[in-house]
Amino acid sequence: MGFTKSNDAPKVKADSATTVAEIKEDEQTKGAFAFSGYLDSYYSANFNKPKSRSNGGAAGTARVFDTRSGQFSLGLVQTRAAYSNRKSEAVVDLAFGPNANMGNYGNAVFSTALAIKQAYFTYKFTDKFSMTAGQFGTHIGYEVIDAPANFNYSLSNQFNNGPFYHTGLKATYAFSDRVSLMAGVVNNVDGIEDNNRKKGIISQLYISPVENWNVYFNFINSNEASPDEESGNTPGASYTMFDVATSYQITEKFLLGLNASYGAQKGDFQGAGGPSKSESWGGVAVYANTSITDNFGLGLRYENFNNDNGVRGLLAKPDGPEGDGVGTSVNSITLTGNINLADGHLLVKPEFRMDVYPKLGNGKSEQFQDSKGNWSKNSQTTVGLAFIYKF
Repeated sequence: MGFTKSNDAPKVKADSATTVAEIKEDEQTKGAFAFSGYLDSYYSANFNKPKSRSNGGAAGTARVFDTRSGQFSLGLVQTRAAYSNRKSEAVVDLAFGPNANMGNYGNAVFSTALAIKQAYFTYKFTDKFSMTAGQFGTHIGYEVIDAPANFNYSLSNQFNNGPFYHTGLKATYAFSDRVSLMAGVVNNVDGIEDNNRKKGIISQLYISPVENWNVYFNFINSNEASPDEESGNTPGASYTMFDVATSYQITEKFLLGLNASYGAQKGDFQGAGGPSKSESWGGVAVYANTSITDNFGLGLRYENFNNDNGVRGLLAKPDGPEGDGVGTSVNSITLTGNINLADGHLLVKPEFRMDVYPKLGNGKSEQFQDSKGNWSKNSQTTVGLAFIYKF
Protein backbone atom coordinates (compact mmCIF):
# COMPACT_ATOMS: atom_id res chain seq x y z
CA MET A 1 0.00 0.00 0.00
CA GLY A 2 1.55 3.25 -1.09
CA PHE A 3 1.84 6.50 0.86
CA THR A 4 -0.21 9.23 -0.79
CA LYS A 5 0.11 12.92 -0.11
CA SER A 6 -2.09 15.54 -1.73
CA ASN A 7 -1.40 19.23 -1.89
CA ASP A 8 -3.36 21.30 0.61
CA ALA A 9 -6.51 22.90 -0.76
CA PRO A 10 -6.11 26.59 -1.59
CA LYS A 11 -7.33 28.86 1.18
CA VAL A 12 -9.06 31.66 -0.76
CA LYS A 13 -12.21 33.72 -0.48
CA ALA A 14 -14.82 33.82 -3.22
CA ASP A 15 -14.62 37.59 -3.69
CA SER A 16 -14.49 39.65 -6.85
CA ALA A 17 -10.85 38.67 -7.48
CA THR A 18 -11.37 34.92 -7.11
CA THR A 19 -14.44 33.46 -8.80
CA VAL A 20 -16.10 30.14 -8.02
CA ALA A 21 -15.05 28.89 -11.46
CA GLU A 22 -11.38 29.66 -10.71
CA ILE A 23 -11.58 27.77 -7.40
CA LYS A 24 -13.15 24.78 -9.14
CA GLU A 25 -10.50 24.78 -11.88
CA ASP A 26 -7.70 24.91 -9.29
CA GLU A 27 -9.18 21.91 -7.44
CA GLN A 28 -9.26 19.90 -10.67
CA THR A 29 -5.59 20.53 -11.41
CA LYS A 30 -4.28 19.62 -7.95
CA GLY A 31 -1.85 16.73 -8.02
CA ALA A 32 -1.09 13.81 -5.71
CA PHE A 33 2.26 12.21 -4.95
CA ALA A 34 2.56 8.51 -4.09
CA PHE A 35 5.59 6.51 -2.98
CA SER A 36 5.56 2.71 -2.73
CA GLY A 37 7.77 -0.32 -3.17
CA TYR A 38 8.88 -3.65 -1.80
CA LEU A 39 11.88 -5.80 -0.99
CA ASP A 40 12.20 -9.57 -1.12
CA SER A 41 14.63 -12.30 -0.14
CA TYR A 42 14.52 -16.07 -0.35
CA TYR A 43 16.11 -19.38 0.57
CA SER A 44 16.10 -22.24 -1.95
CA ALA A 45 17.13 -25.85 -1.26
CA ASN A 46 17.84 -27.98 -4.33
CA PHE A 47 17.47 -31.75 -3.86
CA ASN A 48 20.16 -32.35 -6.52
CA LYS A 49 22.65 -30.44 -4.34
CA PRO A 50 24.39 -29.02 -7.44
CA LYS A 51 28.07 -28.29 -6.97
CA SER A 52 27.54 -24.87 -8.54
CA ARG A 53 24.78 -24.05 -6.01
CA SER A 54 22.68 -22.82 -8.92
CA ASN A 55 19.12 -23.61 -10.00
CA GLY A 56 19.86 -22.30 -13.50
CA GLY A 57 20.72 -25.61 -15.14
CA ALA A 58 23.05 -26.12 -18.09
CA ALA A 59 22.25 -22.87 -19.89
CA GLY A 60 21.69 -20.88 -16.72
CA THR A 61 18.09 -20.15 -17.73
CA ALA A 62 16.06 -22.89 -16.02
CA ARG A 63 15.11 -20.23 -13.45
CA VAL A 64 14.98 -16.50 -13.92
CA PHE A 65 15.21 -14.93 -10.44
CA ASP A 66 15.46 -17.67 -7.78
CA THR A 67 18.71 -18.93 -9.29
CA ARG A 68 20.75 -19.55 -6.13
CA SER A 69 20.45 -22.70 -4.01
CA GLY A 70 21.67 -23.65 -0.56
CA GLN A 71 21.92 -20.04 0.61
CA PHE A 72 19.88 -17.03 1.65
CA SER A 73 19.68 -14.54 -1.21
CA LEU A 74 18.45 -11.02 -1.77
CA GLY A 75 15.97 -10.78 -4.62
CA LEU A 76 14.79 -7.32 -5.60
CA VAL A 77 14.31 -3.93 -3.97
CA GLN A 78 11.87 -1.66 -5.78
CA THR A 79 10.95 1.98 -5.22
CA ARG A 80 8.14 3.60 -7.19
CA ALA A 81 7.36 7.30 -7.19
CA ALA A 82 4.31 8.63 -9.02
CA TYR A 83 2.73 12.04 -9.44
CA SER A 84 -0.75 12.32 -10.92
CA ASN A 85 -3.58 14.73 -11.44
CA ARG A 86 -6.87 14.62 -13.31
CA LYS A 87 -5.23 14.65 -16.76
CA SER A 88 -1.81 13.07 -16.35
CA GLU A 89 0.53 10.75 -14.47
CA ALA A 90 4.34 10.45 -14.26
CA VAL A 91 6.05 7.33 -12.89
CA VAL A 92 9.67 6.62 -11.96
CA ASP A 93 10.14 2.96 -10.99
CA LEU A 94 13.65 1.91 -9.90
CA ALA A 95 14.92 -1.59 -9.05
CA PHE A 96 17.96 -2.57 -7.00
CA GLY A 97 19.68 -5.85 -6.20
CA PRO A 98 20.71 -9.08 -7.98
CA ASN A 99 17.38 -9.53 -9.77
CA ALA A 100 17.46 -5.99 -11.16
CA ASN A 101 20.09 -6.93 -13.73
CA MET A 102 18.32 -10.19 -14.61
CA GLY A 103 15.00 -8.46 -15.27
CA ASN A 104 16.32 -5.26 -16.81
CA TYR A 105 19.72 -6.23 -18.17
CA GLY A 106 19.44 -3.91 -21.18
CA ASN A 107 19.01 -0.83 -19.01
CA ALA A 108 21.21 -1.23 -15.93
CA VAL A 109 22.70 2.00 -14.64
CA PHE A 110 25.35 0.16 -12.66
CA SER A 111 26.57 -3.37 -13.28
CA THR A 112 25.23 -4.87 -10.06
CA ALA A 113 23.04 -2.32 -8.32
CA LEU A 114 20.48 -0.08 -10.02
CA ALA A 115 18.20 -0.49 -13.02
CA ILE A 116 15.45 1.70 -14.42
CA LYS A 117 12.45 -0.61 -14.33
CA GLN A 118 9.98 1.94 -15.64
CA ALA A 119 10.06 5.67 -16.38
CA TYR A 120 7.07 7.04 -18.27
CA PHE A 121 4.29 9.58 -18.29
CA THR A 122 0.67 9.30 -19.38
CA TYR A 123 -1.61 12.04 -20.67
CA LYS A 124 -5.38 11.56 -20.62
CA PHE A 125 -6.92 13.36 -23.57
CA THR A 126 -10.40 12.20 -22.50
CA ASP A 127 -11.85 9.76 -19.98
CA LYS A 128 -11.53 7.07 -22.67
CA PHE A 129 -8.34 7.95 -24.56
CA SER A 130 -4.78 8.25 -23.20
CA MET A 131 -1.20 8.06 -24.44
CA THR A 132 1.96 6.88 -22.64
CA ALA A 133 5.57 7.69 -23.54
CA GLY A 134 8.82 6.37 -22.05
CA GLN A 135 9.92 3.00 -20.75
CA PHE A 136 7.18 0.69 -19.47
CA GLY A 137 6.78 -2.95 -18.46
CA THR A 138 5.72 -5.38 -21.16
CA HIS A 139 2.06 -6.13 -21.74
CA ILE A 140 2.88 -9.73 -22.67
CA GLY A 141 2.33 -12.54 -20.20
CA TYR A 142 0.38 -13.43 -17.06
CA GLU A 143 3.11 -12.80 -14.49
CA VAL A 144 5.02 -9.59 -13.77
CA ILE A 145 8.44 -8.73 -12.36
CA ASP A 146 6.91 -7.48 -9.07
CA ALA A 147 7.03 -10.30 -6.52
CA PRO A 148 4.01 -9.10 -4.43
CA ALA A 149 1.76 -9.14 -7.51
CA ASN A 150 2.36 -12.82 -8.35
CA PHE A 151 0.95 -15.65 -6.26
CA ASN A 152 3.89 -17.96 -7.02
CA TYR A 153 7.34 -16.69 -6.06
CA SER A 154 9.35 -18.48 -8.75
CA LEU A 155 8.46 -17.27 -12.22
CA SER A 156 7.24 -19.24 -15.23
CA ASN A 157 9.32 -20.10 -18.29
CA GLN A 158 6.96 -17.99 -20.40
CA PHE A 159 7.90 -14.99 -18.29
CA ASN A 160 11.58 -15.92 -18.44
CA ASN A 161 11.62 -16.30 -22.24
CA GLY A 162 9.35 -13.39 -23.13
CA PRO A 163 9.95 -9.60 -23.20
CA PHE A 164 10.47 -7.70 -19.92
CA TYR A 165 9.95 -4.08 -20.99
CA HIS A 166 9.66 -1.67 -23.94
CA THR A 167 10.63 1.91 -24.70
CA GLY A 168 8.36 3.89 -26.97
CA LEU A 169 4.88 5.34 -27.33
CA LYS A 170 1.52 3.64 -26.85
CA ALA A 171 -2.11 4.73 -26.90
CA THR A 172 -5.10 3.17 -25.12
CA TYR A 173 -8.78 3.63 -25.90
CA ALA A 174 -11.47 2.31 -23.56
CA PHE A 175 -14.65 1.52 -25.48
CA SER A 176 -16.31 0.65 -22.17
CA ASP A 177 -15.40 -0.69 -18.74
CA ARG A 178 -15.16 -4.15 -20.33
CA VAL A 179 -13.42 -3.50 -23.65
CA SER A 180 -10.25 -1.53 -24.40
CA LEU A 181 -7.54 -1.50 -27.05
CA MET A 182 -3.87 -0.54 -26.75
CA ALA A 183 -1.46 -0.06 -29.67
CA GLY A 184 2.05 1.32 -29.76
CA VAL A 185 5.43 1.76 -31.45
CA VAL A 186 8.57 0.71 -29.54
CA ASN A 187 12.32 0.23 -29.83
CA ASN A 188 13.93 -3.17 -29.75
CA VAL A 189 12.89 -5.71 -27.10
CA ASP A 190 14.30 -5.09 -23.59
CA GLY A 191 16.41 -2.09 -24.53
CA ILE A 192 16.29 1.62 -23.82
CA GLU A 193 18.31 2.26 -27.01
CA ASP A 194 17.41 0.69 -30.34
CA ASN A 195 19.97 -1.49 -32.09
CA ASN A 196 18.57 -0.54 -35.52
CA ARG A 197 16.31 2.00 -37.19
CA LYS A 198 13.35 -0.38 -37.32
CA LYS A 199 10.48 -0.09 -34.86
CA GLY A 200 8.31 -2.75 -33.29
CA ILE A 201 4.52 -2.79 -33.15
CA ILE A 202 2.72 -3.79 -29.95
CA SER A 203 -0.96 -4.20 -29.16
CA GLN A 204 -3.32 -5.49 -26.50
CA LEU A 205 -7.07 -6.12 -26.64
CA TYR A 206 -8.76 -6.34 -23.25
CA ILE A 207 -12.18 -7.96 -22.88
CA SER A 208 -14.22 -8.76 -19.78
CA PRO A 209 -16.99 -11.09 -21.04
CA VAL A 210 -18.64 -11.29 -17.61
CA GLU A 211 -17.94 -9.84 -14.18
CA ASN A 212 -14.67 -11.12 -12.62
CA TRP A 213 -13.43 -12.59 -15.93
CA ASN A 214 -10.56 -10.71 -17.61
CA VAL A 215 -9.01 -11.65 -20.96
CA TYR A 216 -5.95 -10.01 -22.58
CA PHE A 217 -4.94 -10.71 -26.19
CA ASN A 218 -1.34 -9.53 -26.63
CA PHE A 219 0.88 -9.07 -29.70
CA ILE A 220 4.33 -7.83 -30.69
CA ASN A 221 6.14 -7.84 -34.04
CA SER A 222 9.57 -6.32 -34.70
CA ASN A 223 12.81 -6.60 -36.62
CA GLU A 224 15.52 -7.24 -34.01
CA ALA A 225 18.44 -7.68 -36.46
CA SER A 226 21.61 -5.65 -35.99
CA PRO A 227 22.74 -3.60 -39.03
CA ASP A 228 25.39 -4.97 -41.35
CA GLU A 229 28.80 -3.60 -40.32
CA GLU A 230 29.86 -2.70 -43.87
CA SER A 231 26.69 -1.35 -45.47
CA GLY A 232 24.90 -0.19 -42.32
CA ASN A 233 21.67 -1.68 -43.66
CA THR A 234 19.40 -3.72 -41.43
CA PRO A 235 18.79 -7.20 -42.89
CA GLY A 236 15.32 -8.66 -43.03
CA ALA A 237 14.32 -10.42 -39.79
CA SER A 238 11.25 -10.91 -37.65
CA TYR A 239 10.39 -11.50 -34.01
CA THR A 240 6.69 -12.16 -33.39
CA MET A 241 4.69 -13.16 -30.34
CA PHE A 242 1.01 -13.88 -29.73
CA ASP A 243 -0.04 -14.20 -26.10
CA VAL A 244 -3.29 -14.75 -24.20
CA ALA A 245 -3.56 -14.12 -20.45
CA THR A 246 -6.85 -14.65 -18.65
CA SER A 247 -8.13 -15.05 -15.10
CA TYR A 248 -11.57 -15.80 -13.70
CA GLN A 249 -12.46 -15.21 -10.06
CA ILE A 250 -14.96 -18.08 -9.84
CA THR A 251 -15.78 -17.47 -6.19
CA GLU A 252 -14.53 -15.03 -3.58
CA LYS A 253 -11.93 -17.61 -2.54
CA PHE A 254 -11.05 -19.42 -5.81
CA LEU A 255 -9.37 -18.11 -8.97
CA LEU A 256 -8.43 -19.87 -12.21
CA GLY A 257 -5.89 -18.44 -14.64
CA LEU A 258 -4.35 -19.33 -17.99
CA ASN A 259 -1.40 -18.06 -20.02
CA ALA A 260 -0.73 -19.35 -23.53
CA SER A 261 1.93 -17.99 -25.86
CA TYR A 262 3.32 -18.63 -29.32
CA GLY A 263 6.41 -16.98 -30.76
CA ALA A 264 8.39 -17.17 -33.97
CA GLN A 265 11.76 -15.79 -35.03
CA LYS A 266 13.57 -15.51 -38.34
CA GLY A 267 17.01 -14.01 -38.82
CA ASP A 268 19.31 -12.23 -36.43
CA PHE A 269 18.20 -11.22 -32.92
CA GLN A 270 20.22 -8.24 -31.64
CA GLY A 271 23.54 -9.57 -32.92
CA ALA A 272 23.14 -13.04 -31.43
CA GLY A 273 22.33 -14.71 -34.73
CA GLY A 274 19.16 -16.59 -35.56
CA PRO A 275 17.53 -19.15 -37.82
CA SER A 276 17.47 -18.64 -41.58
CA LYS A 277 13.86 -19.77 -41.68
CA SER A 278 11.11 -19.06 -39.18
CA GLU A 279 11.39 -21.18 -36.02
CA SER A 280 8.84 -21.17 -33.23
CA TRP A 281 8.49 -21.67 -29.49
CA GLY A 282 5.52 -21.62 -27.14
CA GLY A 283 4.02 -22.55 -23.82
CA VAL A 284 0.90 -22.86 -21.71
CA ALA A 285 0.45 -22.44 -17.96
CA VAL A 286 -2.59 -23.08 -15.78
CA TYR A 287 -3.05 -21.38 -12.40
CA ALA A 288 -5.38 -22.30 -9.53
CA ASN A 289 -5.34 -20.14 -6.39
CA THR A 290 -7.52 -20.55 -3.32
CA SER A 291 -7.89 -18.71 -0.01
CA ILE A 292 -7.96 -21.12 2.95
CA THR A 293 -8.33 -18.35 5.54
CA ASP A 294 -8.13 -14.56 5.46
CA ASN A 295 -4.36 -14.79 5.97
CA PHE A 296 -3.39 -18.02 4.19
CA GLY A 297 -3.80 -19.29 0.64
CA LEU A 298 -2.45 -21.94 -1.72
CA GLY A 299 -1.58 -21.58 -5.41
CA LEU A 300 -0.81 -24.33 -7.93
CA ARG A 301 0.79 -23.72 -11.34
CA TYR A 302 1.42 -26.25 -14.09
CA GLU A 303 3.38 -25.19 -17.16
CA ASN A 304 4.68 -26.76 -20.34
CA PHE A 305 7.20 -24.75 -22.34
CA ASN A 306 8.64 -25.91 -25.66
CA ASN A 307 11.83 -24.49 -27.15
CA ASP A 308 12.88 -27.55 -29.15
CA ASN A 309 14.00 -25.27 -31.99
CA GLY A 310 16.47 -23.50 -29.70
CA VAL A 311 15.51 -19.91 -30.56
CA ARG A 312 14.85 -18.82 -26.95
CA GLY A 313 17.08 -18.96 -23.88
CA LEU A 314 15.77 -22.25 -22.46
CA LEU A 315 18.45 -24.68 -23.68
CA ALA A 316 19.96 -28.05 -22.82
CA LYS A 317 23.65 -28.68 -22.27
CA PRO A 318 25.53 -29.47 -25.53
CA ASP A 319 27.08 -32.88 -25.95
CA GLY A 320 30.78 -32.15 -25.52
CA PRO A 321 32.93 -29.43 -23.92
CA GLU A 322 32.23 -26.86 -26.63
CA GLY A 323 29.34 -25.78 -28.80
CA ASP A 324 26.03 -24.05 -28.31
CA GLY A 325 23.20 -25.42 -26.22
CA VAL A 326 20.45 -27.26 -28.02
CA GLY A 327 16.73 -26.68 -27.83
CA THR A 328 14.65 -28.45 -25.24
CA SER A 329 11.27 -28.48 -23.47
CA VAL A 330 10.16 -28.64 -19.85
CA ASN A 331 7.20 -29.55 -17.68
CA SER A 332 7.03 -27.65 -14.40
CA ILE A 333 4.73 -27.87 -11.40
CA THR A 334 4.80 -25.32 -8.58
CA LEU A 335 2.88 -25.28 -5.28
CA THR A 336 3.08 -22.06 -3.28
CA GLY A 337 1.70 -21.01 0.07
CA ASN A 338 0.90 -17.38 0.78
CA ILE A 339 0.93 -16.18 4.38
CA ASN A 340 -0.14 -12.56 5.05
CA LEU A 341 1.26 -10.84 8.13
CA ALA A 342 1.51 -7.24 9.38
CA ASP A 343 -1.84 -6.27 7.85
CA GLY A 344 -0.76 -7.54 4.44
CA HIS A 345 2.57 -5.76 4.32
CA LEU A 346 4.62 -8.91 4.96
CA LEU A 347 4.18 -11.93 2.67
CA VAL A 348 5.79 -15.27 3.52
CA LYS A 349 5.74 -17.80 0.67
CA PRO A 350 6.83 -21.42 1.16
CA GLU A 351 7.19 -23.09 -2.24
CA PHE A 352 7.75 -26.50 -3.83
CA ARG A 353 8.76 -26.73 -7.50
CA MET A 354 9.72 -29.55 -9.85
CA ASP A 355 11.13 -29.09 -13.38
CA VAL A 356 11.36 -32.14 -15.65
CA TYR A 357 13.23 -32.09 -18.99
CA PRO A 358 13.50 -34.88 -21.62
CA LYS A 359 16.13 -37.44 -20.66
CA LEU A 360 18.87 -37.48 -23.30
CA GLY A 361 20.58 -40.76 -22.31
CA ASN A 362 23.32 -42.47 -24.38
CA GLY A 363 26.02 -40.91 -22.23
CA LYS A 364 25.01 -37.36 -23.14
CA SER A 365 25.14 -34.53 -20.63
CA GLU A 366 21.80 -33.91 -18.91
CA GLN A 367 20.24 -30.59 -17.92
CA PHE A 368 21.23 -30.43 -14.24
CA GLN A 369 24.32 -30.90 -12.12
CA ASP A 370 24.75 -33.28 -9.17
CA SER A 371 26.79 -32.78 -5.98
CA LYS A 372 29.98 -33.92 -7.74
CA GLY A 373 29.57 -31.48 -10.62
CA ASN A 374 28.46 -34.09 -13.17
CA TRP A 375 25.62 -33.20 -15.54
CA SER A 376 23.67 -36.34 -14.68
CA LYS A 377 20.15 -35.11 -13.85
CA ASN A 378 17.28 -34.37 -16.23
CA SER A 379 15.08 -32.91 -13.48
CA GLN A 380 15.37 -30.78 -10.38
CA THR A 381 13.19 -30.33 -7.30
CA THR A 382 13.51 -27.31 -5.06
CA VAL A 383 11.89 -26.27 -1.79
CA GLY A 384 12.11 -22.60 -0.88
CA LEU A 385 10.87 -19.87 1.40
CA ALA A 386 10.43 -16.26 0.25
CA PHE A 387 9.98 -13.16 2.38
CA ILE A 388 8.43 -10.08 0.78
CA TYR A 389 7.73 -6.75 2.48
CA LYS A 390 5.68 -4.18 0.58
CA PHE A 391 4.98 -0.59 1.52
